[in-house]
Formats: sequence, structure tokens, C-alpha cells
Amino acid sequence: MLKRLHDTAGQDTALALSQVDSLAPFTYGLEYSAPARGGWTIVHIGMLLPESHQVFVCAQSCLRGVVLSAAELGDSSRFSTISVDEDSVLEGNCEEIIIEGVAHILEGLPALPKALLLFTSCIHHFLGTDMKIVFGELNTRFPQVGFVQCWMNPIMRKTKMPPDPFMRKQLYSLLKPADMCRRQVNIIGNNLALRKSSELYTILEKNGFSIKDICTCHDFREYETMASSRLNLVTNPLGRPAAKELCGRLGQEWVYLPVSYDWEQIREHWKCLSDLLELDFDSIWKEGEMDQLWQKAETAMETLAGELAGWSVAIDYTASSRPFGMAKLLVKCGFRVERIYADTISPEEEDTFAWLKKQCPRMLLCPTVYHKMAVLPRTWCREAGGKVLAIGQKAAYFTGTSHFVNMVEDGGLYGYGGILELAAMMEEAAGEEKDTEKLIQVKGWGCCC
Repeated sequence: MLKRLHDTAGQDTALALSQVDSLAPFTYGLEYSAPARGGWTIVHIGMLLPESHQVFVCAQSCLRGVVLSAAELGDSSRFSTISVDEDSVLEGNCEEIIIEGVAHILEGLPALPKALLLFTSCIHHFLGTDMKIVFGELNTRFPQVGFVQCWMNPIMRKTKMPPDPFMRKQLYSLLKPADMCRRQVNIIGNNLALRKSSELYTILEKNGFSIKDICTCHDFREYETMASSRLNLVTNPLGRPAAKELCGRLGQEWVYLPVSYDWEQIREHWKCLSDLLELDFDSIWKEGEMDQLWQKAETAMETLAGELAGWSVAIDYTASSRPFGMAKLLVKCGFRVERIYADTISPEEEDTFAWLKKQCPRMLLCPTVYHKMAVLPRTWCREAGGKVLAIGQKAAYFTGTSHFVNMVEDGGLYGYGGILELAAMMEEAAGEEKDTEKLIQVKGWGCCC
């Protein structure tokens, strides 16, 4: 059924929080994809595995996007494709095509990679391609290469295990059992390394711990050392499947301490981590001058709110896994947050949303993929005299502002130090205009593998 995008009848494109009565307040059919490309694709995530090569096996039309992603990164040398056509489907020899295609690619490389990420697509699921045969034969032919099964399968986007969290889990599938190092901790499941502004580094390094993160591994040997860590710290909800798998396979304990914009919750996170690592929390808190850092971050936010008294703030879900938590923090510090761009509300933020609904009933919840978003005028910033500060690329796009914090997935911010740095990023965004159209079209913001 055709839809008239300019027809104003039907569902509103924004709801006041007082009108929102469920965690999924918008209904969808036809969806719009805004030209804000900073979120990472499976190509970008795969590039985090050092000394690896990626092979995508799909139809030519599907290959276009992933080829462009690799080209934008300047890493086409780590990327190859195998095209699936009608003949290969009709003849039923998909397994042979994959095996021989991968063998041909590997034999043509200057040197064998330490790992090969093999991406199959929807058509292989439809045809029931036997991937056990494929990987069995490839492991026999190339025992020195670690093969990783990956999916490029958009039909699984809304299943229990979509391609994104599956990809993050598979990144660690080549880790093998190793002797445990009691003074080593992994950060698991992030696309971006936590910034050095986080007190996490100070706390752990002062107590003799080393921190491992695939985002900072320079080579495959360093990646392999992650198998020795005693604890896996997960800060992004999409990293939990990876931590669960490593717990079952390698016996590594894990804890989920997500990015938080709540002062007390951050303190609780440090208490939890201290207990798990058998550290004295009171000593850590005092020696790390955590009270002072907390106060410094809170003062920075409140001071900035006063300086931006005439500004409106908009936040979107691609900037943070906790957009409502971020909004609550900003509201409590004195900012005028007027819009949150998110299609659903995470159950983890249900209580936070309830607080915002009570305290800020007129704040707007705006969808991002509802089809009418394609034709709505993006003039709010101009109507507000240019004083709109966006946090996130989609918020910048939909509001039409050139003042925005350009970050995805919390930008590596964590803890009190992360909030302090966020205040600096917001101050910079308010003071300097950005070329929004140019910046938001860069795919996989922050990926420089």
C-alpha cells in the first residue's frame, strides 16, 4: 500500500511525555532512515579485531553498502567480497562457492591474516546453507587462520540476537582458555575505548590492575591476552551476550555496570566493582578524590547551564544508550531539555522516564524512523534564533542545528570524569558551529582501525 508522506492526518510525529503510556509509544510500517551515519555497522565492528580480514558473501546490491564502509575507512585491503548470483542459488552449491571463494582470497593475500571474519547473508539462511561444512573445510585447509562466523542478515534485526550484538560477541570467539591473571580486567562489548577522562583508569591502575580492551589492542597477540583477565566489565547493553558467552566458555566472571548519568548510581557502580576486585571501597573513594571529582563535574554542569540559560537542548538515542538518564541529569543541573529523539524506551530507563514524565510533562518524545519524519521541516533551530544545542547526530539533523555534540554510543565517556568531559564538549558545541551535513554523513564515527 502506497503512503502519502505529506498527508498530515494520522499519528503525531511527537508526543509530550505526559501522553506517553508505554515503552514503545510509536507504531511503524514504512520506516525512514535519516542521513545521520555515525552509528557503527558490522563492517566497522569487525575492523576492531586486529590483524583480521573480512569476507562478505552476498548479492551485489547488498555488497554496495559494506564496500563503501570499508572504502571510507581506507581499509579496503582488509576486505573482500564473494558475489551470490541466481546460478549459484539454483545450482545449490553455495557451500562450494564459499569455500573456494575464501580459499582464492586467502591465497591471493600477501600474507595470511590471523583471523578471517566470514559474513553470510539472508539468502544463505533461506537456502539452509550448511556452514558447519564450510568452516570445517576452511579450518582443515588453513589451520593457521582463525575463522569467525558472522551475519549480514537484516531480517534478524528485531530478533533476540540481531547482527549487532552477535557481531560484538563473535569478536571474542577466538580467545582460548588461558591462565588467569588476578590483576587484569577486560572492558567488553564497546565499539569505542573508554576515554582517559574516566576515573576507572585511575582507580584500577593505582591498585596494580591492567585494563584490556579490544579497541586498544595493537595486534593479535595483545588481543589473545584478554583471555587471561579475571573480570569482564560491560558498560554497553549490547555487550552482555559477549560477556555471557565468555563466562560459559572461559569461566571469566563479568559484571554489567552501564554508562550512567546519575551521581549516586555511579558511586554504587564503583562500590560494586571494588567488591568484585576485593578492594577497599572507602580507601579507593578517598585516595581517588572521588567526592571532589563528583563536585567538580556537578559544578561544571550547573555553571554551563547558567551560561546557556537561553538555549534549548535536544538529545537522541544514538548519542547515548541512556538518553533519558542524560536528560534527567541535564534537567536537574538547570538545562532546558525540550526534546528526546528515541523510538522506544529501554526497560532499564523506565524509572528515569517516569521521573521525567512527572517533572517535565511537556518535554517532547520524537520518533526517528517514523516515515513522516522524512518531510517534516527541520526549522526548530532557526525559529529558536539558533540557540539549540543537540547531543547526537540525529538530534542535530532533525532540529536543524549546527551546534551539536558529535558523539555515538556515549563517545567513550564513563563515570564522573565522563560527565565532566561531556560538560566541556557541550560548551565547545555551543561556542562553535559545525558543518552538520558533512559530519553526520561519515559512517561509523570514531572508527579508525
